[in-house]
Amino acid sequence: MIIASFLVILAIFLIVGLASARKATGERTDYYLAGQSVSPWLTGLSAVATNNSGYLFIGVIGYAYATGLSAIWLMFGWIVGDYLGSTFIHRKLRKATGVTEEASFAAVLSRWHGDDFATWRRIAAVVMVLFLGAYAAAQISAGGKALEGVLDIDPRLGAIAVAGMIIAYSIAGGIRASIWTDAVQSISMLVALIILCVVAFADKGGIGGAFASMMPLDDGRYMNLWPEQGELVGTGGLAIVFFVLGWLFAGFSVVGQPHIMVRFMALDDEKNMQRTRFWYYSFFVLFYILAAGLGLLSRLFLPELGDTELALPRMALQLLPDVFVGLILAGIFAATMSTADSVVLSCSAAITHDLTPERLEHPYLLKGATAAVTLGALGIALAGSQSVFTLVILAWSTLAVAFAPLLTLYALGRRVSEMVAIGLMVGGVAIALFWRYVLEWHGGIYEGLPGIVIPLVAGWLLSRPATRAERANGVIEQPAE
Repeated sequence: MIIASFLVILAIFLIVGLASARKATGERTDYYLAGQSVSPWLTGLSAVATNNSGYLFIGVIGYAYATGLSAIWLMFGWIVGDYLGSTFIHRKLRKATGVTEEASFAAVLSRWHGDDFATWRRIAAVVMVLFLGAYAAAQISAGGKALEGVLDIDPRLGAIAVAGMIIAYSIAGGIRASIWTDAVQSISMLVALIILCVVAFADKGGIGGAFASMMPLDDGRYMNLWPEQGELVGTGGLAIVFFVLGWLFAGFSVVGQPHIMVRFMALDDEKNMQRTRFWYYSFFVLFYILAAGLGLLSRLFLPELGDTELALPRMALQLLPDVFVGLILAGIFAATMSTADSVVLSCSAAITHDLTPERLEHPYLLKGATAAVTLGALGIALAGSQSVFTLVILAWSTLAVAFAPLLTLYALGRRVSEMVAIGLMVGGVAIALFWRYVLEWHGGIYEGLPGIVIPLVAGWLLSRPATRAERANGVIEQPAE
């Protein structure tokens, strides 16, 4: 019954994705931006499904299992940071996309002020291919972990299944298929989390009974609201401030994620951004509350769990009838696919639109690039050994420091030269990697904080204010040749 219900729900995802092909025109802007015709509710649900991926179902729940109540600060910082970025960046990016008539994230940034930062765009494409590929591999790996956790079979089979479905509907309908399936997947993810959360709390005597059972765990430390220490800044209030501030910058890092921002670029009208944000943050808050709650509850049901990233599927097996276990498994697959297909398409756009000497326009070449990227990510997933949580944070922070400083400067009305833009991107990546691998300070302060702040300050000093025309139009029209 588990496999039957799982396959039925997956079939629904696949049918929805393939149905989107009926609206496909084959053009580059349609394949990568759905012709900028996506409604606010679809944009919001697609963006939240893309953001709340296997990282939420596998990584965050496992993190809450391991660290306890202090994991709530991850949720608080991430959502607040994300919201702050959305207040002044998303709408301007959508406007710039319309004016430049470009189809990729890097191309829009490279021509924001009417220039053509060709060298910057190609370096950006390399960064995207490397780290979006790692990101896609993490999501595909999460699908394999889900299958292992529920059916106790080789996780490589789950990874192959995720990759196969992505190739099938992404090639058929491009980003429109991704967005349509994201909306269905958002709903299935929410239903799956609610069902398991309600059953788990009921089994422990309600919210009060569950929290009372958690209080003695780890000699009372498990339900401590504040993290015990920061590896860089020691203990006490300063450690807590940097801990929360680090996750706030992790949330702000959304503006540097091409696979998420492209959703807002595809919105039908920049004036609908407020409605889009309503859908996005409503689902976002619900997802994180439910995931944090399940992470804590799983410690009661699975006290000796070896791999914490299997907490959700193992708890579903323990508490739910088979038909609902299949729903949970499908929900996890939905989470992984909703991000993996988005990442794959953004990576494909970087190759066909930004990296190659001439832009590839033929539909077969666009689809071939998508298939190649998916298979490459699958290869990384099958060979990799890092956890989903670690791999996502690494890819997330690197993309953030590469693109968030420049996009933030543009949104604040600043203009830079191409050499400065290259310096901000390369410098941000270098700072983040040095922070993580040489100084090893990422445990105390998220590497995206220095990787964004330092280039942002430097960029502000090396930039100039935009002219009145630039502020009014968002970008300067390309001069006639």
